[in-house]
Amino acid sequence: MTLGIALLGAGRIGQVHADAVAACTNATLISVTDIMAPAAMALAERHDCQVRALDDIAGASNVDAVIIATPTPTHADLIERFARVGKAVFCEKPIDLNLDRVRACLSVVADTQTTLMVGFNRRFDPHIGAVRAAIEAGEVGTVEMVQITSRDPGAPPPDYIRSSGGIFRDMTIHDFDLARFMLGEEIETVCATASVLTDPAIADLDDFDSVSVILTTKTGRHCTISNSRRATYGYDQRVEVHGSKGMVSVKNQRPLDIEIATASGYVRPPLHDFFMTRYTQAYEAEIAAFVKCVQTGSRPSPDGNDGLMALALAEAALQSVTGGRQIPVSQILEPRP
Repeated sequence: MTLGIALLGAGRIGQVHADAVAACTNATLISVTDIMAPAAMALAERHDCQVRALDDIAGASNVDAVIIATPTPTHADLIERFARVGKAVFCEKPIDLNLDRVRACLSVVADTQTTLMVGFNRRFDPHIGAVRAAIEAGEVGTVEMVQITSRDPGAPPPDYIRSSGGIFRDMTIHDFDLARFMLGEEIETVCATASVLTDPAIADLDDFDSVSVILTTKTGRHCTISNSRRATYGYDQRVEVHGSKGMVSVKNQRPLDIEIATASGYVRPPLHDFFMTRYTQAYEAEIAAFVKCVQTGSRPSPDGNDGLMALALAEAALQSVTGGRQIPVSQILEPRP
């Protein structure tokens, strides 16, 4: 069975997902939609599919699933809309910027028994997957400490920052999910600090560009996260997991993993320039995993609860920065009256 997929959103990340569907042998891109008609038409032409309106996609019998790659404020509404018409849903993170809205959305997902997968693509990177496999095989013993470094080459444009929910909900949220993936335990407390060091205009948008976070579990395991919106040397992505028997790590990846030695010294190619090239395999693998879940009826991972927990950690980090104290995650997860 070939899974028919409709893509909602033809922007940068939508194009990445369209390529990932094209690389999947048991799925096909049926249609694409976007409020920017030229973008939708260009992507549809590139992938030999149709441009359709949302209503047409919702009623299409040949569309089994949708990929939501639209702006964040539309995610929860679109998840609910397509869950109610029986379509499986893959949604880019976050589900929403508000925890109560996420809970309401997940209630609809549960009631409709919809397959929902959330786009934390780093779990599917082969290098990170190998680290997780080493942990599961017991090669490093009991996990004790995790260090995650994630630094972008530059900040996104102001319009993006203004609607993104801030660095914790937009950028660090990937690392919050990765921390849970590596630690193997739920986070109990969050302590964070944040600054504006790269561009004063980011402060005018009520955001930060440089953050450090310490996550601690009930048993005392902890993860340190370092984020920056400025890495002059390329897209900096490293993970180190220290355990009772040893350590396993992922180093920065390069388009070409070579080293040239001459009388002048040793030279290596630059790092990847951003996520589109660094995580190409991860995007393809996560869409393949989503397709398999839909076709087999297996539980997706990461799912809606993973999306909820990552957002809760982002909220805790922001409260830690503004309040200058450690924040219990349970406090964030308590439903508001």
